Amino acid sequence: MSEAISAIRRGPIVASLIIAAFVAILSQTLLNVALPSMMNDLGIEAHTVQWLSTGYLLVNGVLVPISAYLIERFTTRQLFMTATGLFTIGTIVCAVAPGFEVLLAGRLVQAAGAGILMPLMTIVFLTIFPIEQRGKAMGMMGLAMVFAPAVGPTLSGWVVEHYSWRVLFYIVLPISVIALIFGAFGMRNVTRNSPSKLDLLGVVLSTLGFGGLLYGFSDAGNDGWGSSRVVTSLTIGVVALLLFIWRQLMVKKPILEFRVFKFSMFSLTTVINVIITMAMFSGMILLPIYLQNIRGFTPLESGLLLLPGAILMGIMSPITGIIFDKIGARWLAVTGLVITTFTTYEFSQLSVETSYSYMITMYTLRMFGMSMLMMPIQTAGLNQLPQRLNPHGSAMSQTLRNVAGALGTAFLVTIMTNMATSKGKEMAIAGHVAPTDQAAMAEIKMQATVYGINHAFVVATWMTVAALVLSFFIRKVKPHSEQAQRVQEAEAVPAK
Repeated sequence: MSEAISAIRRGPIVASLIIAAFVAILSQTLLNVALPSMMNDLGIEAHTVQWLSTGYLLVNGVLVPISAYLIERFTTRQLFMTATGLFTIGTIVCAVAPGFEVLLAGRLVQAAGAGILMPLMTIVFLTIFPIEQRGKAMGMMGLAMVFAPAVGPTLSGWVVEHYSWRVLFYIVLPISVIALIFGAFGMRNVTRNSPSKLDLLGVVLSTLGFGGLLYGFSDAGNDGWGSSRVVTSLTIGVVALLLFIWRQLMVKKPILEFRVFKFSMFSLTTVINVIITMAMFSGMILLPIYLQNIRGFTPLESGLLLLPGAILMGIMSPITGIIFDKIGARWLAVTGLVITTFTTYEFSQLSVETSYSYMITMYTLRMFGMSMLMMPIQTAGLNQLPQRLNPHGSAMSQTLRNVAGALGTAFLVTIMTNMATSKGKEMAIAGHVAPTDQAAMAEIKMQATVYGINHAFVVATWMTVAALVLSFFIRKVKPHSEQAQRVQEAEAVPAK
């Protein structure tokens, strides 16, 4: 196997995956700025249009746990062509959709392709690169994972101000087609295949568990944590997830291998990455709200504020990977989290007069800190796993990041909303402002919203502090031997 892998040309494989991943992640973040325009054009309300984002996340959350089975069952080339093909078809459907229902169907097809593609990319990179080169490889992968989300709002803001929102899909389409054609010629089969049976009950429980949690956390930001829909979704999600975990520990061939958490470094780095993902959303979600709703900046101006940070992250990702190969993840993580903690705290000090230049400097510095975190920390954990557990480790990391992203968004937006509402009432009572005084109430609402955003950033700051403390325990590890792992699993499987 190692001889076959060493003979494979990595360049075309890496290029195919990076192009496809870039366009998949770009599509995920491209619509955020365009949603108000889509609401007006399609004649729908906010609670309806948000399904274009929530539905995308839900399908991703359902498909990622199954990705480990798919990677074992089908060849690398089959999965890549299927995933990229689905994404391309979904993009075409979205571009020509006559109404919301068809547009949502196209988004769900897009998400199905992306849900297969992202875990596949991680596995292929871990397979074709030896452990001493994985940092550099994952750094290249980070180009797509960190550059696309930050470029999305800028591009989307410019398009929406000048053209129809449909142009966004026509921008994505040729890149997706290029990835499909490039992969048809450049992709090779590098993963091991083994005959395996899909645990259908596990799929149902996984879908209900992760889908219920993701929907509940996503909807909580709109309807509140006390909503019957949110409570029901979260209850079903938790019960189904507990049954799913029990099922996976009992069956011989699990969909998602929870025994990866027996490896201490994988467990530690997964917890750190979950915290970082939640904290990261404080900047991605709260800052545009502040810029557009409080300061009155256009979508393009809001997107441009994120651009320097995106460019810096793109430059830093491969550099960070090279550094990781030399010194490991600990000091990269510590340095990155010190910077991230400082800049997140600075964003908790916003006012209605905070300058644009100050915000762009702090956000760019924050992204510089973030560029040292996600991929090096994830790679440090995956490096401890034997190669045959890489699909399960990757699927687990990706699944938990999806959940953390939804949870972080809902949690921080809910904190912002609750604190803003409470502060607004206090200010109105203290200032003896009548509800009919619209000018005074508008000023109070603005001040209260800033207070709520600042409070959410304070919570995000404490999240980064927790991750910083944990990062001191990261250490460089070598993969456990396949034989030793088989012994551990044989001991762990209960006697029938």
